[in-house]
Amino acid sequence: MAKMIPSPHSLATGVGALPHTDPKEACNDVLAIFPRFPYVPTLPDRGQLESIVFNDSEQMPGRLIRDDRLLYDSATDHTAAMEQVYRDYVEGNYIPYGLHKEYASCFIEMMSHDISHAKLLKCQVTGPVTFGMQVVDADKRPIYYDAQLADVLSKMIALKARWCEVEMREKTGVAETVVVLNEPYLASLGSSVVPVNQEMVRSGWEDIAALVQGGLGIHCCSNTDWEFVMDLLPSIVSIDAYATAKEFLLYSDAIATYMERGGVVAWGVVPAEYRIFATETTDLLYERYLTIRTQLCSRMPEHLFDAQSLITPSCGIRFADRKGAVAIMQTAAEISRRIREKAPGL
Repeated sequence: MAKMIPSPHSLATGVGALPHTDPKEACNDVLAIFPRFPYVPTLPDRGQLESIVFNDSEQMPGRLIRDDRLLYDSATDHTAAMEQVYRDYVEGNYIPYGLHKEYASCFIEMMSHDISHAKLLKCQVTGPVTFGMQVVDADKRPIYYDAQLADVLSKMIALKARWCEVEMREKTGVAETVVVLNEPYLASLGSSVVPVNQEMVRSGWEDIAALVQGGLGIHCCSNTDWEFVMDLLPSIVSIDAYATAKEFLLYSDAIATYMERGGVVAWGVVPAEYRIFATETTDLLYERYLTIRTQLCSRMPEHLFDAQSLITPSCGIRFADRKGAVAIMQTAAEISRRIREKAPGL
């Protein structure tokens, strides 16, 4: 069963993608900037198979890649493959669901590093809602709207998440891990245009949380029903605090309760798009973060807020070169340094 992670005490880490194409360079940059809370980036610029959804699709029953799109092959019977996923889930057989170099070059590279000194290592997999809404069948209908396929999908992702956490602990020597579900499509909660059913979301989350034994988090870089998300008790809620802090803070009471229960908020206060980042300064972003802190600390003790916070870029960094990506990550690290220097006991 997934658990809460040790309090990060306002450390900094990254989120998702980097624009690098060399996994060794990407891992070295991450480890240099975030030595105490590193993460495993993805490198979509290396090729389609390393982009979101594709990178976690290798074991998907009925997978079909056509015209650069990921589809579900509705014309073929995939009952046997789906039954195998169910058997593996019940038996906890996660070994066949591992990541390979052509899908996750940085994951494979990071596993060659000794990270036993770090407080925690984080990786990210595509969440079932986003996966299921991005993959369509022959009728161009998202497979998430098929209850059986959605159920198989959540169990496949659970097995992949379990493989990731075991691999991270065994290969890097890190004591604590967290797997974050990349779920931008949670923005559809409550939508009448592209609806997502809350009970299906909860059921999929519970499938994954039942198999994962370390931390299990959620990243959504859009606005959503945050009270519902925090009620799932993810170990980390990762948000785009640069663009959506105002909306997120409407749930201040729920945020305070979530943090009191051991939940961590990863405040993506540094814009991940370099064009926007270049218009800001570290001082302005730090002040933006302090404004968030001041507002929430009217409802909770400062020491609790500081203990249960992380500082991150707002999302994965795509539209930048290596130098720009490093600057964005270093800014998150600098904001963390300032808040930890200022806050007593960190």
